Amino acid sequence: MTAEGLPHAEVALVDLLDRLLAGGVVIAGDLSLSIADVELVRISLRALLTSVEAATEGILT
Repeated sequence: MTAEGLPHAEVALVDLLDRLLAGGVVIAGDLSLSIADVELVRISLRALLTSVEAATEGILT
């Protein structure tokens, strides 16, 4: 998809952050440390970022 087909709209960083926190964002990642093809440490990270208001509404409804 090219950017030419999308309408141009300026969004303030505060508005973008508000939209993301209202809906929630999941951040996921994996980290592995290996030496000579021997995996020594593997860490899987999953984080949910949302506002307190959105989280409590989701729990109560």
